[in-house]
Amino acid sequence: MSVYLDHAATTPMADAAIAAMTSSLSKIGNPSSLHTQGRATRKDVEDAREVIAKAVGALPSEIIFTGSGTEADNAAIKGLFWKSGKKVIVISAVEHHAVLDPARWLVEHEGAELIEIPVTKTGLIDLDFLKELITKRGNEIALISVMHSNNETGVIQPVGEVVKIAGDIPVHTDAVQSFTKTPLSYKDLGVMSMALSAHKVGGPLGIGVLVLRRAIEIPALLHGGGQEREIRSGTLNAPSIVAFAAAVESSNYDSARVSALRDRFESGLRASVPDAYINGVDAPRLPGITNVTFPGTQSDSLLLLMDSEKVSCSTGAACSAGVHRPSHVLLAMGHTEITAQSSLRFSCGATSTESDIDFALSVLPTVINRGRAAASK
Repeated sequence: MSVYLDHAATTPMADAAIAAMTSSLSKIGNPSSLHTQGRATRKDVEDAREVIAKAVGALPSEIIFTGSGTEADNAAIKGLFWKSGKKVIVISAVEHHAVLDPARWLVEHEGAELIEIPVTKTGLIDLDFLKELITKRGNEIALISVMHSNNETGVIQPVGEVVKIAGDIPVHTDAVQSFTKTPLSYKDLGVMSMALSAHKVGGPLGIGVLVLRRAIEIPALLHGGGQEREIRSGTLNAPSIVAFAAAVESSNYDSARVSALRDRFESGLRASVPDAYINGVDAPRLPGITNVTFPGTQSDSLLLLMDSEKVSCSTGAACSAGVHRPSHVLLAMGHTEITAQSSLRFSCGATSTESDIDFALSVLPTVINRGRAAASK
């Protein structure tokens, strides 16, 4: 038996998405061309744009297709910064590297000042810190970026409250993990921009969305043909776009069922490894993510041991995989470098089953014992 518990890294493509992509791949026509084939492909793209817009509570004109969620975050962070003429960027201390790294790049190359909002031990941002910061320096702030939910812990942030506190300051949110898994409305949140990614919701790799208010223009990262409101030039990836929409439209993600699977896993975990503790457990969380610290272990060893037992999980963000360093998310939550490197993330999805959970729990005690033995040498 092989068990996949790394849905937060990427999800299996939905059958409907595969079918839609296969069909689109057999068509010819650049969606920017004016001939019959081009117009037919353009219609497919625009129909997909409407599906995604409706699902996320946005207008079709606010959907800008990108090559990934990372590109969407970069376009928003850099674009809003350049547009503002101000120098201060405010982000949460637990942002994905797709937000953290472009913000740091702007510090190094564009003279920006980066301020990170601290989080509590549960992983929630300190709203009082943000209020005080805006009171003191609000007229210097170019933008604020707070992710809707954390990719490592699943903790859901109060983005709506951030928008209220921010007032006229633009707010961006990375909602890559949240889309289709928890209530998410671009309109209701009131943010300026939002990042989404297809492969987190049963769509293909290599396609994302930047949701950006229709009246807002930001400088582009890519220049060329002027596609996507001249914010993201390049021939539109029609097959991936229609597959993204098909995945969203056919989504069978049952948050109650996935939450029950997570609770089953966490209950069994507490029984079999009593000294393990779950990060962010007392905060609002996504249904499928469990980030757990196993004292006296090393996460890289545990990952390989779990893999040898045919269970796929992760040490954190897959985008940072292969780099042996403590999670900045867990450090921000009060972990030491040692405990931050003693943690694994297990994530369920729409295709996960009770047997998956039970199998993972059956091998976990042996893995932890072996991991502790290896770490003590």
